Amino acid sequence: MILQATHIRKSFGQLAVLKGIDVGINEAEVVSIVGKSGAGKTTLLQILGTLLRADEGAISICGTEIASLNEAQLARFRNEHIGFVFQFHQLLPEFTALENVCMPALIQGKSQKQAQTRAKELLDFLNLSQRMNHKPNELSGGEQQRVAVARALVNNPSIIFADEPSGNLDSKHKTELHELFFTLRANFKQTFVIVTHDESLATLSDRVITMEDGFIVE
Repeated sequence: MILQATHIRKSFGQLAVLKGIDVGINEAEVVSIVGKSGAGKTTLLQILGTLLRADEGAISICGTEIASLNEAQLARFRNEHIGFVFQFHQLLPEFTALENVCMPALIQGKSQKQAQTRAKELLDFLNLSQRMNHKPNELSGGEQQRVAVARALVNNPSIIFADEPSGNLDSKHKTELHELFFTLRANFKQTFVIVTHDESLATLSDRVITMEDGFIVE
């Protein structure tokens, strides 16, 4: 099991958002987390992705106990093991597609040549070779999201967390993105944990985790 979380609780002030979550994710599994707005999906995703600390509970990713890491260690672990794909892409507008994809690799300490070689491989795989020197405002929504996926993949992460990744795309680009996740799983044994309201994506997933009022419900 690549990720194991037990007894996860999180409150914001008096509002209890997660009320004791146990969840495990297997390697090369595509898991969707679904539920109504306010159920706690994004908070759980952020905690599993180490962007947010739980109030209680334990998380182990690739055998590392997350609570044992200080902030600097956690940032390094996140850079080496975790990729993120967000609904609104979060690409840096002043940089080209290639430069955006290179960022996590450069942060990890790879040379510019190493980073660019890997980034170009991914952009080619994602049919973006002709667009790598374009800035985000010169790309379609679907192209921007594929650049974001390439950026998430550039450091060969153990697991990718995606928060409503197709929520900002039209139906054609949604379908392409959903198919891409399964292509990446088939080709690279990539693991995905995806928060989504999209029933078609959830239906395709290996497993669906349904949340309600801070709990996982069967």
